[in-house]
Amino acid sequence: MAGTALRVALVGCGRISRNHFDAIAATPGLELTAVCDIVPERADAAAHSLGVRAFYSYEEMLRDAECEIVSVTTPSGLHPTHAMMAARAGKHVISEKPMAISLAAADEMLKVSDSSGMRLFVVMQNRLNPAIQLLRRAIDKGRFGRIYTVNSTVRWTRPQEYYDQASWRGTWALDGGAIMNQASHYVDLLQWLGGPVESVMAYTATLARRIEAEDTGVAVMKYRSGALGVLEVTMLTHPKNLEGSVTVLGEHGSVKIGGTAVNRVDHWEFADADEDDARVESAATNPVNVYGFGHQGYYRNVVAALAGNAPPDTDGLSGRASLELILATYESARTGRQVVLPLLSGR
Repeated sequence: MAGTALRVALVGCGRISRNHFDAIAATPGLELTAVCDIVPERADAAAHSLGVRAFYSYEEMLRDAECEIVSVTTPSGLHPTHAMMAARAGKHVISEKPMAISLAAADEMLKVSDSSGMRLFVVMQNRLNPAIQLLRRAIDKGRFGRIYTVNSTVRWTRPQEYYDQASWRGTWALDGGAIMNQASHYVDLLQWLGGPVESVMAYTATLARRIEAEDTGVAVMKYRSGALGVLEVTMLTHPKNLEGSVTVLGEHGSVKIGGTAVNRVDHWEFADADEDDARVESAATNPVNVYGFGHQGYYRNVVAALAGNAPPDTDGLSGRASLELILATYESARTGRQVVLPLLSGR
């Protein structure tokens, strides 16, 4: 479709959909044509504000909407079903994180995507934060020397009202807890920046919220490189979001990317100078929420990838890697034992 906009339809007009709508509108080469939600009022509100067609049946949207891409922003446990339906209908898929809540479902998504010849993209927009991109370049350049530790801290708040707004939130069947939902981007960064994880030990707890899954969790990881990692997550920070950070400590450098959503360089020090050092101050962003601005960059990459001009920033295999680490963390917390990766695909 050279010279023609790629048409996008979106299913799931909830909390995260606005970031997708804004990103699609800001991305050259994309056009939103339809939205779908099983709650008619939500679909109608989105359709009216965006000037597109509303659907209340996903099957009808796949059949009747003019689109080459479907963005899936439904509850996490429904991502596999909706993604596979779209792929079988001949649509490329952009799935919000996590791509699934089991490896078996993730693997089925990959299988259907491959067999249908459709591309599967999994949104991990925090990789595109300017500060995170600077950190990744420092790692790729070898500026740290040997990396000793990679730590991530997510200290946010989700009040009971947040969970009460939708019955699926905090359930094992459709959502998972703080690690699977809110911290999945940070788990992704741990393995994207630190490399493959060899094993994990974890504890989780439901300390204050009335939900099935955890509102707080900690994990210690051993990387294949020998480095160690720590993940600390809670949704109980009083009275508002405090920190979403990643810290890398190495032989020749120390870096902390902080702010509320890895959007600011809090510390940057290396033994040797590099031209990137001058970019530290300009790498700070001020997002209005914890989602940041990365969705726009993500959609630009999708356009480039579908045109054959760039590799995908995060495809289905990348999404599976972060999901596997999340599930290993949950299994360790459940069993009280160290869990070695890789996991069996049936989990």
